[in-house]
Amino acid sequence: MSSDPLDALQEWYAAQCDGDWEHQFGVTVDTLDNPGWTLRVDLTGTPLEALEQPRIDVERTENDWIECWTEQGTFNGAGGPRNLTELLRAFERFADRNANPS
Repeated sequence: MSSDPLDALQEWYAAQCDGDWEHQFGVTVDTLDNPGWTLRVDLTGTPLEALEQPRIDVERTENDWIECWTEQGTFNGAGGPRNLTELLRAFERFADRNANPS
């Protein structure tokens, strides 16, 4: 696992870019109005496409929470206003676990 989850996401994204994939698929980070963050990573056409992330649902406080799941070839995450790094780390764990199954 990388010491910087943003670096890990950038590396994963760059590895998927093959001249075609990046024209149809990608990564989206956005904000929520409750407030919080969303993370959407297209898995279609990648080695992670058919894999599942069992739903993670952690609610610590009103502003400290995350949810992550896969659905229809997409890794989805949502979290509180200070949980973006945790969402990126959750995707990194999902990708690493499935790239290097033990």
